[in-house]
Amino acid sequence: MLKLTFFGACDSVTGSCYLLETDTGRVLIDCGMFQGGKELRTRNERPFPFSPQDIDCVVLTHAHIDHSGLIPKLVRDGFKGEIIATRATSSLCDLMLRDSAHIQESEAEWQARKSKRAGSESAAPLYTMEDAERALKQFRGMTYGASRELLPGLSLRFYDAGHILGSAIAEFTVQHNDIDKKIVFSGDLGERGRPIVADPTLVEAADFVIVESTYGDRLHDATHVRRDKIRDILLQAVATKEKVIIPAFAVGRTQDVLYEINELYRAEEIPLIPVYIDSPLAISATEVFQKYQEYYDDETKDRLRENMSPFDYPGLQFTRSVEDSKGLNEVEQGCVIISASGMCEAGRIKHHLKHNLWRAGAHILFVGYQAEGTLGRRIRDGEPFVTIFSEEIAVRAHVHSIEGLSAHADQQGLL
Repeated sequence: MLKLTFFGACDSVTGSCYLLETDTGRVLIDCGMFQGGKELRTRNERPFPFSPQDIDCVVLTHAHIDHSGLIPKLVRDGFKGEIIATRATSSLCDLMLRDSAHIQESEAEWQARKSKRAGSESAAPLYTMEDAERALKQFRGMTYGASRELLPGLSLRFYDAGHILGSAIAEFTVQHNDIDKKIVFSGDLGERGRPIVADPTLVEAADFVIVESTYGDRLHDATHVRRDKIRDILLQAVATKEKVIIPAFAVGRTQDVLYEINELYRAEEIPLIPVYIDSPLAISATEVFQKYQEYYDDETKDRLRENMSPFDYPGLQFTRSVEDSKGLNEVEQGCVIISASGMCEAGRIKHHLKHNLWRAGAHILFVGYQAEGTLGRRIRDGEPFVTIFSEEIAVRAHVHSIEGLSAHADQQGLL
């Protein structure tokens, strides 16, 4: 028997989850959270359409929550096998799954208070910090290029997907009817020539290929085009002493944006502008990036040998505490605030949007995908008013979008 079932990322971009079944067992590839509008998010609360205790192991392509975010729920519901990922992905998940659990618990607590006032029953969190910590104990690290037998007649090899630090293409070799069949899952594929991480590895042959297609219908801006756009926005903000608010995924996109700003400064195309990374998760993720330098591309490794780290921008400041984050409201000079979450659904970015969207001189710069139904999508699509923390906010700020910074390959990169 050789059977593949799709449970997510079919009619939506998020929620990646696939079940590979052979004569000797069952392997789950990714177990991601659905992100976007309410209808999508409610899918996370449904029971799994398979029995978690019957899964032999999980193969995780990378750390982003739409690929990893339901693993704690899977473990809570009875999965006891190993979770195979690269070492960098394991380290990033140690941050991201704990952060996700904190969000689940905080949202459940807020809903409980709201339900109590309304005299209705409160709901439990999707999963808890204890669930996340149990799941993290089941992670096992694996290097690119190494082969590992998962089950009798089923082996796995990882290749670099070039999406974020530690992202992997998963290549399975399956013995089927006494013939070896190769099945390749792309995971999320990065764009060739992106900064910091290496380019995606070319897999030369396969019998079956399951490939992502987030930007399969378009082409990204060239590097010089997107860098020029960032430069022009920053120069305008400096001239008018305004803020540039950048919602960015804590893992991957935050580091890419910092790299681009640093390049502009080194080329003397912009002055020294204060850049605040206002996301505890992004700060910790940047530290993980600095730890796993073997995953970098050759250009970044060369610069490190010359003591030119992509993260040594002299205007960079980290704001870990809530008090420091609130203090950014008082900054009166041109500056950049990079904060999570990337789709503006949670995190400190919502506070920065509340304080800046209504200001006609401020800039909001989107550098990543905005799923249907999210706050980020509504702002990007030009809605004149949005609701943040139950308050209606006018959108008067300049809203920009740069798709060329995406960590996903475009049509040309996929083909």
